Amino acid sequence: MPEHAAVLFANDAFYLAFCNRDLDAMDAIWARETPITCIHPGWDPLSDRDEVMESWEAILTSPTTTHITCKNPTVRVFGDFACVICHEVLDQGFLVATNLFVLEDGQWKIIHHQAGTAPPPEEEESDPLDTMQ
Repeated sequence: MPEHAAVLFANDAFYLAFCNRDLDAMDAIWARETPITCIHPGWDPLSDRDEVMESWEAILTSPTTTHITCKNPTVRVFGDFACVICHEVLDQGFLVATNLFVLEDGQWKIIHHQAGTAPPPEEEESDPLDTMQ
């Protein structure tokens, strides 16, 4: 699988874990050997794997957590490092997100997620390689 597609597959796995409220899948997509960080909207930065996973447990088990969809992902691959910038579509609005990935044991694993408020994404024709959804 081309690296671009493999990164998109990992990014889609992240959002699928979120939508399915699947903590095990969320844990599996995050790196274990590389330090990780996460900045949820309105939260302080998290820079410890235990803190990051505890935050996902709180989000995924919350009855108020909304459905989320990734739109218009843009992928950049730099050797063993990759970046995905995308819009997150929620019931109550839009966020823009940056997801950073590193290649660990032959698999793309997320090392950083940051999302913040944004205007609605512009509608444009997508390249079929820009999403695996």
